[in-house]
Amino acid sequence: MAVAATVSLIAAGTSAAGAAPASTGPTMEYTVLLEEPGNRDFAIDAVEAAGGEVVRSNDAVGLLTVKAPATGFAEKVSASSAIVGAARAKPIGHAPAAKKAEKTKRDNVEKENKGEKPNKAPAQQGSTAGMDPLDGDLWGLNLVRSNIARAKQAGDKRVYVGILDTGVDGSHPDIAPNFNNELSRNFTVDIPNDSDGGVFDGPCEFRGCVDPANWDDGGHGTHVAGTIGAAANGFGISGVAPGVSLVNIRGGQDAGSFFLTPVVDALTYGADIGLDVINMSFYVDPWYMNCANDPTASAEEQLEQRTIIATVQRALNYAHRKGVTLIGAGGNNHEDLGKPRQDTVSPNYPPGHNRPRPVDNATCLNLPTEGDHVISVSSLGPSTNKADYSNYGVEQTAVSAPGGYFRDGLGTPWYRTNENMILSTYPRNVALAEGAIDEAGNITPDGEAAGVKKAVQGDKVGYYQFLQGTSMAAPHAAGVAALIVSQYGKKDKKNPGLTLDPDKVEKVLYKTATQRACPNPRTVSYVNVGRTPEFDATCEGDAKFNGFYGHGIVDAYGAVTRGGQFL
Repeated sequence: MAVAATVSLIAAGTSAAGAAPASTGPTMEYTVLLEEPGNRDFAIDAVEAAGGEVVRSNDAVGLLTVKAPATGFAEKVSASSAIVGAARAKPIGHAPAAKKAEKTKRDNVEKENKGEKPNKAPAQQGSTAGMDPLDGDLWGLNLVRSNIARAKQAGDKRVYVGILDTGVDGSHPDIAPNFNNELSRNFTVDIPNDSDGGVFDGPCEFRGCVDPANWDDGGHGTHVAGTIGAAANGFGISGVAPGVSLVNIRGGQDAGSFFLTPVVDALTYGADIGLDVINMSFYVDPWYMNCANDPTASAEEQLEQRTIIATVQRALNYAHRKGVTLIGAGGNNHEDLGKPRQDTVSPNYPPGHNRPRPVDNATCLNLPTEGDHVISVSSLGPSTNKADYSNYGVEQTAVSAPGGYFRDGLGTPWYRTNENMILSTYPRNVALAEGAIDEAGNITPDGEAAGVKKAVQGDKVGYYQFLQGTSMAAPHAAGVAALIVSQYGKKDKKNPGLTLDPDKVEKVLYKTATQRACPNPRTVSYVNVGRTPEFDATCEGDAKFNGFYGHGIVDAYGAVTRGGQFL
């Protein structure tokens, strides 16, 4: 498929304006945003005058990747009228030991069951006729009514869904039938262990520290992909839209970090190749909240946050103009995004620099979920109660979807069971590294406790794990969006496949969602399930739109049977 080239490389040591000044001392990688994409030559002159060297560029949004001195560069280059600002990307040749702790913190939400001794769930019936063997565990599939929607529309192969995440295991038996390896790309470079023994992504398994486009060392992206589009092939599980095509546009590191340049490169590439939907279950590191007026920030940190805000929004605008429906996870910080609390986790990179920061809602953004054109998704448990960890609020919550809630069902046999979470595809290499299976592929006691499942059919072997989070809710919504394009899309004149204006997809998604009123009383306390009062949440709004459910719970069946009346 021929696409417009948006990312270009520049020979090391040179640029369009000549040789870069020699640099002494420590260097950093920076992302530099141009004021206007067309004034590239002036921007390169400014970069070189500030001591930097342009190594690559994304011409779609006017973003340069620059190697420059570790101190002073951002302020110098940002003084140019041709530059919006500069943000540190990562130290060159150094990986921080503390990132392991950051990944563990994320896992405390998504893998909460591994830190507990889960209760045993009641016996239940297996999958219904016509569904895959493990679909009986997919309460989320039933809640969004994908199980009955597929009789009308199971998803069209000409609809392409991008997984902007830690990668996708394209060899998994439930992913492989729908995985488009030709279009898939990896925009990250692994950061191996550093000389001080710190851990970031771990050792480089592949030449050049670049994983193949069908590989996932984190597991997160493969889980997301399975929920969206695991094949309905009589094996393992099926996804919300089991007939669509899955494309890996990897922008996340193995360790779970999502740096600015890979994310933007993935977004613009996905837009150029004609992806219909892109799922974004992450926030752009190192700032949980990017604040345009951060009173605690140094001059360089202030520039960095403003640059991230401007760059991500420019990339989101580009993708939207190109016809991409953008789905974002609302976040797992159990807060009203319209009334955010103090940010204590940022910046998480380099390690040890996080500090308490006041958050001004008017000028601080959690990106990409608070960006324009992004459909932000909150997370529900099987009872349809808002999950304790899920962000919420009338300012950002667009729709809600199953994301899992380990502590759901208080007072019932389902309380604190794995089955309250979301089961989806699990890469074998990650299952082995995490001790869920042994070298022979057998599930270990730790894996059994976490509910890891194994499917075997002849030579095919697939593994599955339970996770929870808004990262798991977003792909349910992305799957429904893909079904909408499959049902109502038209032939794309610019790219092979189908297309439907993202504003129309959004309208159908909202209008066909199952409305759910706020609970009574409106303030929900999670103290009785072991949380602190900080988790207490107040739902604002009415049945048509509120802070817990947005426009409602996404509904695959309603979307494909009633959506046409809203187009």
